[in-house]
Amino acid sequence: MRRALPSSLLLLLLLATPAAGQVPFPTSPPGATWQAPYVPWQPAAPYVTAGQDEPGYRRWIAARPFRSAHIGQFHRYLDGAGVAFVVPTWQLLRTASDWQRCGAEPFDVPPLAEWANVVQTLRYLRDYVIPVVGPVEPVSAYRNPLLNRCAGGAANSVHQHLSAIDLVPLRPISRDGLMRQLCAIHALEGPRYNVGLGFYSKLRFHVDSWKFRTWGRNNSGALACPRSYEVAHRPTASPVAAAAAQAAQPQSQPVLSGPPASDPLAPRP
Repeated sequence: MRRALPSSLLLLLLLATPAAGQVPFPTSPPGATWQAPYVPWQPAAPYVTAGQDEPGYRRWIAARPFRSAHIGQFHRYLDGAGVAFVVPTWQLLRTASDWQRCGAEPFDVPPLAEWANVVQTLRYLRDYVIPVVGPVEPVSAYRNPLLNRCAGGAANSVHQHLSAIDLVPLRPISRDGLMRQLCAIHALEGPRYNVGLGFYSKLRFHVDSWKFRTWGRNNSGALACPRSYEVAHRPTASPVAAAAAQAAQPQSQPVLSGPPASDPLAPRP
């Protein structure tokens, strides 16, 4: 007569035996380290939707033949001022990130009367922003007054006059690192260029050449650029000193050049 196995022993045997068709969970070989899955660096993705990307720009150009000629005029103006290739011209035509919600165009050629306002902003990007954080991508520049209001822009926003550009860095960097580098150079050189520097969520930041000032807070809730804030709120200089500072603003000699590989969509001469 066969003796029955104790129930506790049966339970142990069942737990130790894989069920039919069950695949044992794979284990890492000895000495192996866990690696996080690769996530591509796409800093503009939160702000640039389909239609405001490069394929969208090509479609926008093709939809109205006259747009190409207007963009060519704008590009040649920037080229004559020596700032045509600081950033790709087509990215300077991006309107608001909320263009779809507002029923607006994804791109727009600013009015001729506003073109001069972006030159000093681009000079500052070329001379001080790009050297410290690397290449940048504009995600919003000119907004007509109607679109600016719909997108929640300030009533006196200088985006309406093409003085302001919102950008993201193209090289990997933390938000605190971005603020630290841009704030340091802004406190030193921003006053000469009348640069406004602001920070938004994630890695989006604002540069204009309308008035020296700063806004935005770091991840700890403190002012992003305390030194710039201190400089901006000093007692107002006398009219003579203000005129001297205005005369000392950097200027660029016209430089004509061909399109570099970084802007294959630049209009040809």
